[in-house]
Amino acid sequence: MEALPTRARTYVTGVAAAGLLCLLPALPLPSVPLTRTLPSVSGPGASWGAVASFAVLYAGCERLARSRHLGAPSPVGTFHPVLLAAAFLLPPSAAALVVLPGALLAPVEQRPLLVRRIWRAGRLTLAVWAASRAHLAAGGREAVADGDVPAALGAAGASVLAFCLVLTLLDRGILAPTGGVPFRRGSRAPRPEGRRTTRRTTWWGLFLRSLAPVTVHGLAGLMMALLWRSPYGPGAALLVLLPMCVSWWAFAQYHRERAAHQATIRALVQAVDIKDGYTRGHSERVGQASTMIARELGMDDERTEVLRFAGILHDVGKLGVPTRLLTKDGPLTPEERRVIELHPEYGHEMVRGISFLGEARAAVLHHHERLDGSGYPYGLAGGQIPESARVVAVADAFDAMTSNRSYSRARPVPVALEELQRCAGDHFDPRMVEALVRAIGRTGWHPAVTAEDAGRFPGPPGPPGPPVAEPVGEPAAARAADADADAGPPGVRR
Repeated sequence: MEALPTRARTYVTGVAAAGLLCLLPALPLPSVPLTRTLPSVSGPGASWGAVASFAVLYAGCERLARSRHLGAPSPVGTFHPVLLAAAFLLPPSAAALVVLPGALLAPVEQRPLLVRRIWRAGRLTLAVWAASRAHLAAGGREAVADGDVPAALGAAGASVLAFCLVLTLLDRGILAPTGGVPFRRGSRAPRPEGRRTTRRTTWWGLFLRSLAPVTVHGLAGLMMALLWRSPYGPGAALLVLLPMCVSWWAFAQYHRERAAHQATIRALVQAVDIKDGYTRGHSERVGQASTMIARELGMDDERTEVLRFAGILHDVGKLGVPTRLLTKDGPLTPEERRVIELHPEYGHEMVRGISFLGEARAAVLHHHERLDGSGYPYGLAGGQIPESARVVAVADAFDAMTSNRSYSRARPVPVALEELQRCAGDHFDPRMVEALVRAIGRTGWHPAVTAEDAGRFPGPPGPPGPPVAEPVGEPAAARAADADADAGPPGVRR
């Protein structure tokens, strides 16, 4: 635990100690022989066989969920139905005991391994104990034993709320001592990432996001408990897990497909950065700015993700432009500039067969169009330009103005925003411009990849050239966006 901040070590230790206290009533004392029945402070006792059965079942399900064939990204608590079924059938301390084998023995992919296992065991122990106490207080034990489904549903609802609330508060609590990221090495807090970060890290936001899936798991757990106590016995209860396994397998396939999408995009962006190193990091920053605009406009998460892809891939067509033009040490001829201006079409050809990109493909093709029809490649105007392309156009111009380029030094963010507003209506969509202004005004501009970081790569030495006078009638924002198509070695104006 030495790699964690002191406050995080203290917090995890406290959670583990509290979990251990919840287990004490179920643990046999050295002077007391181990009997077939566990003592219970409230309600009837539970057999060690039932506890062992649930513990083995949960551990096996956790191992299966994280196996190479079925596994999907899920840090803790994959099979909540088993834990909640134990909470509905066993005394609180016995139900909490079910957690330990699966939580402590299940694989952990990230370091620190021991701390993650202790944290996983501690938080789930407390959550299951609280769920069982709530279920017992609501009369759920008798309802399950009598097969009274309506009463059992009410008690299960109280149990699910307690389970969710404890997990939420514990998860929210770990964010503070670890700088906003659970088990982040070191004590340096990450930079803010905008409105979504705030929503996701408030306890209420965490609670609402976890309530729906845990409720579904609670219903499955209740079905297991009712069947367990029915004349059909525990064997029938296991049948409930079959559809859960199928749904988890489908969930795992979705995450594998998503990971493959991300890897495809990373490979394309890396290829662009290698070929045109002078704008390295630009794609990620345009993707980040596009995300900010999309969120400010109230777009759903799926569309926001597509627009992030659009921003990241907007210059992928540079792979089809001869490297000698991208790195030419001197001004471009009109013919050479026409070749470079084909990069949106090259990019569209490259990505049009990638179905998951959706409207991002249109953004790749049309992000150099202007509202007044003076852009390229097709001279579209106004509403003819796809909305995704209008978002990326603003993000592209903003990053071009706030980064050191061959044709100008980086402008301060407020100056760049004013320039975008000046060009709104002629070159850029006013809605997109105002959305970016509002988003940056509220959260600031904190690029994940800065221009300084991106500049750490081999290349011709020398600082960027001095600011160059803008052509008459050519606003800086519009010129910055277009100049991204042919940015070359520092100090050279094309």
